[in-house]
Amino acid sequence: MTGQLQPKDVERLQQCLAAGGVAVFPSDTVYGVCCDPENEQAAQRLYGLKGRPAARPAAVMFFALEPALVALPELPAGEQRALQALLPGPVTLLLANRAQRFAPACRTDPATLGLRVPRLAQPLHALGSFAGAIMQSSANLSGQPDARSLADVPDSILIGADLVLDGGELPGTPSTVVDLRDYEHSQRWHVLREGALSSADVQRMLAC
Repeated sequence: MTGQLQPKDVERLQQCLAAGGVAVFPSDTVYGVCCDPENEQAAQRLYGLKGRPAARPAAVMFFALEPALVALPELPAGEQRALQALLPGPVTLLLANRAQRFAPACRTDPATLGLRVPRLAQPLHALGSFAGAIMQSSANLSGQPDARSLADVPDSILIGADLVLDGGELPGTPSTVVDLRDYEHSQRWHVLREGALSSADVQRMLAC
């Protein structure tokens, strides 16, 4: 159903990624392209579709915060509190990857993990039942504008993907990238790219 994801769509996404496929999907910000974050061959396909430089990392997305915290038990208490303050939401958090997880997404920087947990609007609520994580990047050609709707996704990506999910029109502003790699020791954080969440809002949420 266009614009309203159903449980069967989530099942199809789960099956697609488990089989090594690549899918286009809607998020809380822009359309993304995703694959299994533990499958290097699928990651290479995703990068090929985007024309993304092979060394550049991608983010790992969970569709709820609790599964992310369970999957990353090594996170210290300060970082966990920061995640609980900012997530779910339109941010990508850069964390110290202490356990060297999700190597296909981290590429040449295994010490850093980019984490996303979207705040799902009602039409996308079904995604909350997705089990596990995905490796994701924006559904555009590298360096080109982000996709607010499927009509904005390049045909080469739509044709090359194994599954395309239509979530209707999205807000269209990419996530804000917040570097928390020094947060545990110094409480320092840096906005590397301001997007859907302002730096002022990040500061306010972390201060609570």
